[in-house]
Amino acid sequence: MKQERLNRKELDLQDPEQYYLWLTANDDTSSASKVPPSNDDTSSATDVLHPYLHKIFEVSDKYLKRVFNEKLLNEFKMDCFRYIRGNRNSTIEQFVKAYYDLVKREYQKQYTGADSDLNQSVFSEPHAPKALWGNCLDFLRRMDSESVQLMVTSPPYYNARDYSQWQTLDDYLDEMSSIIKECYRVLDNHRPFVFNVGDIFDNDNRHTKSSWGKRRIPLGAYFTMIFEEHGFQFVDDFIWDKGEVQTQRHKNGNKPYPLYQYPVNCYEHIFVFYKHRLDKTPYPCPICGCLKVNGNAYSRVGVKSWECKNLKCFERSAGNRGKRFSARTQLMTDLQQSENLVEEDLLRKWRRDVVKLAPVIKINSKGQNTLGHTAPFPKEIPEYAVRVFTGVNESVLDPFAGAFTTTIEAFRQKRNGIGIELNRTMFRDAVLTRFSNTLGTRPKEVEREWI
Repeated sequence: MKQERLNRKELDLQDPEQYYLWLTANDDTSSASKVPPSNDDTSSATDVLHPYLHKIFEVSDKYLKRVFNEKLLNEFKMDCFRYIRGNRNSTIEQFVKAYYDLVKREYQKQYTGADSDLNQSVFSEPHAPKALWGNCLDFLRRMDSESVQLMVTSPPYYNARDYSQWQTLDDYLDEMSSIIKECYRVLDNHRPFVFNVGDIFDNDNRHTKSSWGKRRIPLGAYFTMIFEEHGFQFVDDFIWDKGEVQTQRHKNGNKPYPLYQYPVNCYEHIFVFYKHRLDKTPYPCPICGCLKVNGNAYSRVGVKSWECKNLKCFERSAGNRGKRFSARTQLMTDLQQSENLVEEDLLRKWRRDVVKLAPVIKINSKGQNTLGHTAPFPKEIPEYAVRVFTGVNESVLDPFAGAFTTTIEAFRQKRNGIGIELNRTMFRDAVLTRFSNTLGTRPKEVEREWI
């Protein structure tokens, strides 16, 4: 009955200030008046509207009006007064999170090509692995902006398999460029894309189709240029040492004379690219929660920093400087939870940027392909990426899922694993069998009906 009275009153009081005054004065529906209005954080109650929330809005009001229009700001205030409960520290944490969430939703609204049904299907059940069957570019174009926290993939190599053929190398790179451009939009800000690719020996078909046109094609170099063209920043290049792998380039080893020799190609790249979209939106101080902040230059390209100018903030330097922070540092702080702790053994294994990983053994003693895919990469790559770059329940996407190794590893690490694969007819049965054998479950399948 008390909740019914509250709901009716909420309908009548649409002005946030009036609603707050009514809420704090009404003992039947709020305990806010029972909390001492002190600067310390002695209250341990979790169901109490703390008066410091109102203080945040008092200090931040003129700054909030620069970010949100009046209607949106009033709705934000009402939601905060309705739902934020707890002591002062908890109130600040909830307010900061609510502010970041609102800014992100407003940014996502700028993209009008998203499909709400698809996004609901992909992101509403974080504990179910997803298998999206169809063209990855079609799916990416219908996903919300900045909705995925990590991408891990190995692309189809130019003309390396029967199912991945292009007329020329330029056609291949153009198609990959369109996909990477869309990946940039879908990837969350200040988040990485882990990209495994190796060089190939083939004809680029730019000048001739005869055998003399074959050469070593440095796909890693081409992809680095494409990623940077679309706004990504190159951060790391792990060299995956595959050992002594099979190759035809060493066939002239029986001629120990100049100009005959070529090395065995026994490595691939594991690139780490970051997205740092420059966001000039001011963000609240993580210490006091107030939006009374000034710009404080940049901590790196694309990362805007801020400094708290609230003289009553709870943390100031010896020189009376306020807290300095950025959206990226706030993100990194939020991920510092016990459930996201990375094991020392894993960090030690990847401490050097040359990593020895055996290629995947996919053919058993009977000559059968146990994975149903001709070019799977080792699970250690997505395992490392998922643990080091994401937190529990965050979304991990592989736009070229293949054998769905990334999706499986993401699920194992309690992330929302999403894989997109074009070749449904070729790989689906083997993929479903692999999910069943390794996880004891089937993925949630999303078909082209969304497209």
